[in-house]
Amino acid sequence: MLGLLSRGLEFWLRQQCDGIEQLEIQLAGSASQLLRGRLDGVRLVARRVVFQALQIEHVELQSEPIRVRMGALLRTQMVQLQEPFRIQGQVALSSEGLSHSLSTPPWRSLGDDLAEQLLGLTPLGGLRIEEGRLVLLASGMGSSTPLHRAVTLQAVDGTIEICSEDGENSMRLPMDPGIRIDQAALEGHLLLLQGEARVSP
Repeated sequence: MLGLLSRGLEFWLRQQCDGIEQLEIQLAGSASQLLRGRLDGVRLVARRVVFQALQIEHVELQSEPIRVRMGALLRTQMVQLQEPFRIQGQVALSSEGLSHSLSTPPWRSLGDDLAEQLLGLTPLGGLRIEEGRLVLLASGMGSSTPLHRAVTLQAVDGTIEICSEDGENSMRLPMDPGIRIDQAALEGHLLLLQGEARVSP
């Protein structure tokens, strides 16, 4: 029974994402609880995930107890939730993945907003992470040399605030109301985000 739910969850997750290279799901609970439609929790570890054109290097998530409709799962192997639940965890994004994502149509306007607010010109030409700093790149008109500027970031009021190093310019990223960012840090060549999200049926 737990194996059936695990396969159903994997099928559902792969439908929600554009791609998942590696996925591991661990279920907490018993078969008897599951027959009553309750699961104590789910732990998920995934690598190289693409979700809504956003490239994510690594994901670790842990859910609170979940209520599922077992009848629907047995008939169709599709997971149907009875009520919303919360998940907590961490995601890691590489500088290469961020640069590519911000050049795609779903995210290009956000990248250009970052360039305009923090560099004073658009479009955003890319970014890199070095020495614990995020460096934004853009090319001015008539110039072959890209303008680059280091910025800092932190979690503020559930979202990410990005500031120029002199503190004169800043921008808070728009955030889905169902997602809250509690910590943001740069380590190596990765942006690490910790927080929680609400998943609805």
